[in-house]
Amino acid sequence: MADATSKQITLTVDGKPITVPDGTTILQACEKAGSPVPFYCYHPGLSIAGNCRICLVEVANTPKLQIACYTRAAEGMVVNTTSDKTLSGRKDVLEFLLINHPLDCPVCDQAGECWLQDYYMQHGLYDPKFNETKNKKPKAVPLGPTVMLDAERCILCSRCVRFTDEITKTGEFGIFNRGDHSEIGLHPGTTLDNNYSGNVVDICPVGALTDRDFRFKCRVWYLGSTNSVCPGCSRGCNIQIHNNRERDLRPHIADGARVMRLKPRYNADVNQWWMCDTGRYGYKSIDENRLIAVQIKTDGTLRNSAWGEALDLVGGTLQRLQQGKQLDQVGVVLSSQLTNEDLYVAKRFFTTLGVTQVVFQRPKAGASDALLLQADRSPNAKGAQTLGITEGAQPLLEKAAKKQLRLLIVFTQDLTEIVGDAQLRGAANALEQLIFIGTNTNKTAELAHVVLPSTVYAEKDGTFTNFQGRVQRLNAALSPLGEARAEWEILSALATTLNLNLTFTDAPSIFTDLAKAEPAFQGLSYQIIGEQGAILHA
Repeated sequence: MADATSKQITLTVDGKPITVPDGTTILQACEKAGSPVPFYCYHPGLSIAGNCRICLVEVANTPKLQIACYTRAAEGMVVNTTSDKTLSGRKDVLEFLLINHPLDCPVCDQAGECWLQDYYMQHGLYDPKFNETKNKKPKAVPLGPTVMLDAERCILCSRCVRFTDEITKTGEFGIFNRGDHSEIGLHPGTTLDNNYSGNVVDICPVGALTDRDFRFKCRVWYLGSTNSVCPGCSRGCNIQIHNNRERDLRPHIADGARVMRLKPRYNADVNQWWMCDTGRYGYKSIDENRLIAVQIKTDGTLRNSAWGEALDLVGGTLQRLQQGKQLDQVGVVLSSQLTNEDLYVAKRFFTTLGVTQVVFQRPKAGASDALLLQADRSPNAKGAQTLGITEGAQPLLEKAAKKQLRLLIVFTQDLTEIVGDAQLRGAANALEQLIFIGTNTNKTAELAHVVLPSTVYAEKDGTFTNFQGRVQRLNAALSPLGEARAEWEILSALATTLNLNLTFTDAPSIFTDLAKAEPAFQGLSYQIIGEQGAILHA
């Protein structure tokens, strides 16, 4: 839409006057007027192609129906989106689009979220005039590691072509042949293997492009949807977590995933309509290789235990070191994958206890690109820095190896990715106790004397702060797996064991305390953060 500061014009849409900036299309004006028109090829993040023709509207004093996506609104224009002429035109367009479309709905992954189905019910319901054999086109063609093509279902909206031309600028797609033999495909010698390939599935309005990872796994009407933030890098792309609701009702059953897929959620200031494949397909760690039971090492072997026994063991060690004035021999490695709420409670807990050697550690850096993906693979390093927590576990591990530490508490992070297996093993062997509080099995957890299972981002409420300083909300989509607890809950239970005067009840109340105590967060609340986030104070 044109800039809001430009000249304003007034038109009438379905009898309602509406004022919009000059340069606004009829389609955008209709949306603002509350009279949306159907469309396939139009996408607000792509150039206008105007080739699907379903967005027809009637404009007064114009003999032919106009396509709303391409036609600019004009001063005094009178638009009708529901006239008999308009509805008849849309019905004819739908019949044309469906002439060669296969009757695949029962086996198509797009069923339940297919725009052809939706618009047919709203604008179609015609008696077909075409009774000849449909053209056959390629089916179930892998385009790359993530996307499958069924050319028979394609309506040639060209969204995928424009996405790879304009957004990724990799140009894999083209439209080939002519007439009703036209079909999308990849240019010869190319494969759809860019880091944003999954987005072409998101923007495909029909079942032509489907996700190979999601294919035939679950019908969309069985999915629950929860707004969240991708933890794959410091960008913090806004996402929806789509979970199998029935599976989550039985969280202790080992087989079957709870999360079916991640989808991008629009945020103009963070990721617009897109997300990278690294984040999109990183959801499997939510269920795979999870730590789901409390464990205590006995005679060199980790055995399942109970929360009470483990908390008493860890609390007893901390209390003994506190009474012996030896808390300078305690080290804590927090993680940039923890929420602001978890980090704040950790800061309060260890400060109250008297532990001063508290740092945070990021995961190993990865590749980045010029679109969204950041090299920093942590969602909340900015949050840890803003809370005044020092970065870097290396000095503590060196102290541990020299037996200058007796107790080391590590959150989430597998430190072997940072310092290597040999160095961590040497440090662990020199410690009296290594405590691991985390979500997934890794080498650090295997070396630990006590393992406390914690919740993943999809199982908790809270906030992350991205590299731009934008605080964004997480919402729990799933029940905690097994015996997992949020990190702030674990620390609250330890505080009770140690008789510390610290009480935390839930993530919203923790954030309220955080916003009062930390200058950069002052004035923020979950309500102000909302679904689009809010910037920290400078």
